[in-house]
Amino acid sequence: MTRPRIPCSSPAPRDDAQAVRAGVERVIASGWYILGPEVEAFETEFAAASGAPHAIGVGNGTDAIAIILRALGIGPGDEVITSPLSAAYTALAIMMTGARPVFADVDAQCLTLDPAAVARAITSKTRAILPVHLYGQAADMDALAQLAARHALALVEDCCQAHLASANGRPVGTIGVAGAFSFYPTKNLGALGDGGAVVTSDRALAERVRRLRNGGQTDRYHHELPGVNSRLDEMQAAVLRARLPFLPGWTAARRRLAATYRRALSGAPVCVLPERDPGHVYHLFVVRTTNRSALQEHLRNQGIETLVHYPIPIPSQAAVRDQDPQDCPMAADACREVLSLPMYPALTDAEAEDVARAVSSFREG
Repeated sequence: MTRPRIPCSSPAPRDDAQAVRAGVERVIASGWYILGPEVEAFETEFAAASGAPHAIGVGNGTDAIAIILRALGIGPGDEVITSPLSAAYTALAIMMTGARPVFADVDAQCLTLDPAAVARAITSKTRAILPVHLYGQAADMDALAQLAARHALALVEDCCQAHLASANGRPVGTIGVAGAFSFYPTKNLGALGDGGAVVTSDRALAERVRRLRNGGQTDRYHHELPGVNSRLDEMQAAVLRARLPFLPGWTAARRRLAATYRRALSGAPVCVLPERDPGHVYHLFVVRTTNRSALQEHLRNQGIETLVHYPIPIPSQAAVRDQDPQDCPMAADACREVLSLPMYPALTDAEAEDVARAVSSFREG
């Protein structure tokens, strides 16, 4: 197929292009490329934007989750309850610590972690609950926080799809003990490569994360902890600094486009996922259909690209087979039906309406 008329995402610099180029050139001219002034400045700026006292840049979102868990002392013999509907990296991050991911099913409507299913999954080995703020919508954090407090568990937030999202007015990443963010290029705040960050209100935890990301060093050549090499580099930090001031406007555009979709898809032969909280930041705009392949082909023929996030529930992945994963029927059903429509700040309302008209014109065979 030729290049789609309306792509599903568009991560290339646009209104931010001049600022991004200036940041890249600044780093090249400096000759300092790892853990320098750009990373320090971005950590300060991202912490402020996220409503957290501390932010620590790391190599990617997967490492952010794993390093938080390690900083909490979670490892072999421990269990972490998480969602079966996410990028597999959420569970892989748990496994990187030696702990076991335990999958609790999702809510049938919003597709985020179901607190009732989490309650049933808690055992004497459970050390943490790791909800995923899926597609940009916060999980039911009030219920999950109550569960975590009742059972003395750490609540760690996977915020990799939820930059600037909130739950009942509280910024994601600040509700639990820490939050993990990804800056993969297609994220709401994306780098021009890999990157991630940990945010937390706990000063001691922040310091431990800071050491773990840099080989466990207290200072150069003094390794106090068995850390890893997972450092946000200066180039990506400069790109993220350039883009961060644009993020509130981009978020507003995503919310406006989502409202356009919701209005224009009224009566269409798809189920639109509900908005639980106005703090939703619409990393993706997802619908459900029992005729996904046919609908995708119908849209492709009209120059509209769609993607599936995610086609396989994590418990069905071969990589977690030896973890004795639980069946999660709600997640399995969703994985057969979810479809992501185009969503990015440069998408116009007219284009979103074109997509909605194309969806509405679909006729099941």
